[in-house]
Amino acid sequence: HTPMYFFLLNLALLDLGCISTTLPKAMANALWGTRDISYAGCAAQVFFFFFLFSAEYSLLTVMSYDRYVAICKPLHYGTLLGSRACATMAAAAWGTGVLNSLLHTASTFSLPLCQGNAVDQFFCEIPQILKLSCSQSYLREVGLIVFSVLVLFGCFAFILFSYVQIFRAVLRMPSEQGRHKAFSTCLPHLAVVSLFVSTAMFAYLKPPSISSPSLDLLVSFLYSVVPPAVNPLLYGLRNQELKAAVSNTYIFNIHKMHASLTGVSR
Repeated sequence: HTPMYFFLLNLALLDLGCISTTLPKAMANALWGTRDISYAGCAAQVFFFFFLFSAEYSLLTVMSYDRYVAICKPLHYGTLLGSRACATMAAAAWGTGVLNSLLHTASTFSLPLCQGNAVDQFFCEIPQILKLSCSQSYLREVGLIVFSVLVLFGCFAFILFSYVQIFRAVLRMPSEQGRHKAFSTCLPHLAVVSLFVSTAMFAYLKPPSISSPSLDLLVSFLYSVVPPAVNPLLYGLRNQELKAAVSNTYIFNIHKMHASLTGVSR
């Protein structure tokens, strides 16, 4: 019932959706020795992929603001991040994802494909689909991608600015343990966000001359699989309150099971 856990719930749902959009189909194709996906399935994959990742990155931007207010303006935390403000920011993050995804999916799948129907990737990725187009109208989608990358970079600049202010406040803390805890939480998050931004920008803006199947696969894996897989470790397992809650629940279940078995044996 606090803003941090409210945003963590939204992040967990988005991470679960991100992984579920690409990996299950790729694993099924690998197990069955096929690379088939229907046209409608490919369009759905593009839509949900862009929707979930756009919403997640917007939410990470909101979460950096939450940490900034909590550390740099603690007396105004309840005012700036009330329940209505948190719900509005979360809804804006999800709405941004829907709008961005609709624009890219509609633009991409309105293009005629005349270079075959084989997407050289483990999921339906827009740059790979654009390679199959023979229409000059693909420049419209390229323009949308450039605009999205600029927005992505703007969000990253906001996150970076927030954490610079946080680090300045943390360095003024008298407790060395408090400084170490803050840095150990913030730096891994910045590393994952930086990895996501750099690899996504490289995947969508790299010139065709340096493109290769192995490089494309590696870059796509780094921005589509690694951040959703690592986020739960950074935000969940590093949180002492959450670890204590999980530990207490585990111990409670063990005692409950022991009491049940003891009652049965008697």
